[in-house]
Amino acid sequence: MDAPHTLLVAPEGGFPNSAFPALLYRSAFPADADAIEQAFADQGWSNAWRDGIFTYHHFHSTAHEVLGVAAGEVQVMLGGPSGQTTLLRAGDALVIPAGVGHCNMGQSSNLLVIGAYPNGDDYDIRLGNRAELQEAKRAITAARFPARDPVPDATFLHALWKARTA
Repeated sequence: MDAPHTLLVAPEGGFPNSAFPALLYRSAFPADADAIEQAFADQGWSNAWRDGIFTYHHFHSTAHEVLGVAAGEVQVMLGGPSGQTTLLRAGDALVIPAGVGHCNMGQSSNLLVIGAYPNGDDYDIRLGNRAELQEAKRAITAARFPARDPVPDATFLHALWKARTA
């Protein structure tokens, strides 16, 4: 298993982002929705959904999120309206820490994404409202740390994220 690409974004306006980097695993899965969802569940990431990615900037303050691309491709902007964009293709997985803004900036017509959360945690949707920033930061601090990496046989999440808490 190759190490994931790390994507670190600084706070921007009402988007707190995170000291933890987003983790991009290239070609982590077959382009198969059932296989991706089952792999996530086997790793303790559940409360899954199948759809696309919202076309507006948002973040989750109560849970970390993993996105697995089962079909197509999508340009995802991380960090808020001035963030950085990365292309996700079928088979890729992106772990997004709580607080990190993300937005679909364009997609293929056949896009299918599987999303899931560690421990099956519930998630909220926040839009970067500055008036909610302190409340969001408190929720992010309380978000449970994932027990395992969502990608089978990978152990990078703990190593890369725990280094940021030391």
